[in-house]
Amino acid sequence: MRLLFAILYGLLSWFWSRSSAHPTLAQPRPLVIWHGLGDTYNAPGITQFMQSIKDVYPGIFIHSVYLNEDGKEDRKAGWFGNVNQQVFNVSQQLSDISELEQGFDAIGFSQGGQFLRAYVERYNSPPVHNLITFGSQHMGISDIPACRPFDVLCQLARRAAKGGVYGEWAQENLVQAQYYRDPDQLPLYLERNQFLPSINNEVDDSMNATYAKNLASLSKLVLVLFSRDTTVVPKESSWFGSYAPQDKDGRSSTVGEKTIIPMRLQTVYTEDRFGLKTLDERGDVLLETCEAEHMQITPECLQPLVQKVQ
Repeated sequence: MRLLFAILYGLLSWFWSRSSAHPTLAQPRPLVIWHGLGDTYNAPGITQFMQSIKDVYPGIFIHSVYLNEDGKEDRKAGWFGNVNQQVFNVSQQLSDISELEQGFDAIGFSQGGQFLRAYVERYNSPPVHNLITFGSQHMGISDIPACRPFDVLCQLARRAAKGGVYGEWAQENLVQAQYYRDPDQLPLYLERNQFLPSINNEVDDSMNATYAKNLASLSKLVLVLFSRDTTVVPKESSWFGSYAPQDKDGRSSTVGEKTIIPMRLQTVYTEDRFGLKTLDERGDVLLETCEAEHMQITPECLQPLVQKVQ
């Protein structure tokens, strides 16, 4: 496990060593992490991850984003809450940490990835230099994540969301509903969804040019997709892919399976609505794959990525 963490931060260290912003610093750049759904900022796996990096890079400052300092409430906030308010609260949290004043690298696990991207686009003060997201839902989900049999919190949230995902209550209180993107109800999604259409600048009348400027300020954006992911539907959302709308008979253009619109064919990309195309054409968007299930990060997954950028 320690090898895994060393490899992961080795990737960020490669970015850091080649950054023109701090070419002479002897101290590794601070790291911020945002955990995924069902986890907490101080869960054993997160604290082990942080300690392992500190063992390899003594003196590094690491901050684990929290939505509530009570671990149980922090986990609950991954299911229930207003995402726009949560991202704003995190922006205040990060701005109050003196060790982050000169900027930091960031890792987002699952939904923590698109939330960190929202922070970059909307606030980015202090700034993010490099962002890595693992299995994140950048173009939303077309199904609410399945639950473990005895996860009551998950079952309640899933039932409520499935019953009215674009309803006012769901959009104010259910986190996953706020990045639910139904390709066959795009007008309703654009009208009702409170979070994802905003950070993807999908609504013509409310586009924000600051989003594109801020995202393009990243040195690198690394998007990691899990090839056997059944939690994120579609899994290609981790690479800004989405399902294409079905035709009037309920069929996609690909027989037997739904069609995926890849990142570079998305309207938000071709029109560069939030800076993704600018970043990609610079060569600073890396699309990487882990041959595994959702959030099963292994050394075998990370080592080729590190070798590729060296």
